[in-house]
Amino acid sequence: MKLLQITLLACATLIATSCQSKVKKNTISENSEMSENQYEEIEEEVKLSPQQLSKYETAYFASGCFWCVEAIFESVKGVKEVVSGYAGGEQKNPTYEEVGYGKTDHAEAVEVYYDPNEISFTQLVQVFFGSHDPTQLNRQGPDRGRQYRSIAFYKTDEQKKIIESYIQALTDNKVYDNDPITTEVVPYTVFYKAESYHQDYEKNNPNNSYIRNVSIPRLNRFKANFGDYLKKSAH
Repeated sequence: MKLLQITLLACATLIATSCQSKVKKNTISENSEMSENQYEEIEEEVKLSPQQLSKYETAYFASGCFWCVEAIFESVKGVKEVVSGYAGGEQKNPTYEEVGYGKTDHAEAVEVYYDPNEISFTQLVQVFFGSHDPTQLNRQGPDRGRQYRSIAFYKTDEQKKIIESYIQALTDNKVYDNDPITTEVVPYTVFYKAESYHQDYEKNNPNNSYIRNVSIPRLNRFKANFGDYLKKSAH
């Protein structure tokens, strides 16, 4: 499988429905003592304030429906928060309807807050490529349109070099046979946070047909191949 090939490469180098929503906004153990691991898992569930998040680094990616992408990155250790939103276009303050129906040139994207002492930007790039098919031009799975295209954003020349080097490694190792990688590598400019009902969508809407048939299988494929990257609470 391609995901497995990417996993091996990472180690060596370091139909349902559409995502377009049809719905508008819609215990601790009884023991008195808990193990350190229990504390860590509970801590992962705590939402950090903007002030707390400000001390962490941010990275930005787009790889299809942001409901899926948010859930994947939130399962990764060292990641403190993931926000769904829009990036890659020029229109100011885009809405979900505008982006979802292709009325802008933005893509559905995520903002990843991470601790560089726990996970590196290179590893986040590995997560990005290991959790989607970057050879699918302007689509991902059942979702089609430029709003679902693959984009890796960079904020420094070093980040750009990391992304491009990893793409070259994937190409050289023929991870996708001879299929070209279509991922756009572009400088980060601005990120617009999506509407509140999109945040933690997979977690808050487990019975949604898209979540059951697309998001969860995609998340489980990632978990099966990147076990070493997962938070304890993600198992």
